[in-house]
Amino acid sequence: MVDLSVPSAARMYDWLLGGSNNFEVDHAACEMLLQVAPTSREIARNNRWFLQRVVRVIAEEHGIRQFIDFGSGLPTQRNVHQIAQEIDPEARVVYIDNDPVVLALGQSLLNENDKTAILPVDMTDTDAIFGHKEVARLIDFSQPVAALFVSVLHCLPDSAGPKQLVQRVVDRLATGSCVVVCQLVSDDPQVREDVTELMRAQTHGNWGRVREKKDVEEIFEGLVKEEPGLVDVTDWRPDSELQQRQRSIEWTEYGGLGKVPPRD
Repeated sequence: MVDLSVPSAARMYDWLLGGSNNFEVDHAACEMLLQVAPTSREIARNNRWFLQRVVRVIAEEHGIRQFIDFGSGLPTQRNVHQIAQEIDPEARVVYIDNDPVVLALGQSLLNENDKTAILPVDMTDTDAIFGHKEVARLIDFSQPVAALFVSVLHCLPDSAGPKQLVQRVVDRLATGSCVVVCQLVSDDPQVREDVTELMRAQTHGNWGRVREKKDVEEIFEGLVKEEPGLVDVTDWRPDSELQQRQRSIEWTEYGGLGKVPPRD
């Protein structure tokens, strides 16, 4: 049952991207967010472009054909499976999200594509995800996998262990797997506090916090970072200078792509 009196981060993100899968309560929350962080629309667009670029790079340059998208959010234009399957129609994608609106819309989108699945599982429940029958059907963990944590870890409080979540996933992936992480960060303590408090209040606690770059850097410990390393995602192999100039000011999406190295 969807509580339409409470905004969700997924629907707010959809609104910022110009989508239609959101409600008045999400609009109102976004308007408040824009007062605190006026370039929030830019950051949403930059993040979406980054996701599309990094999926293409993983498929084209690293030859990976299986993806798990943690906290995937609402389906919009150019989703992970659409990009990956343009490169190889046999590419397989599992989306993880427990938002009921995401699940309803995602299922309708994926019903006719037997190489994709969306799981109604909390993304922190690693055992449930890796033990799910749809994951077993689509993902071969003896081969490299791309694990995507794109603009989602800031939705987790510290008590949920975002760093530990990524490490649990990495521990189950084959050598050569790709791990993508980016999250909202700010160098300004006041921005971090103001946005965090606003989002916690609006989502009734379904939020983590805006973090610092060092928090993201810690998540990549043990992974081999691909060039250009950890950056504002706008600077991660941009397709054009037009996108490069669409800067967010108060906060940024910070992250990159790491590979699982050979294990001893």
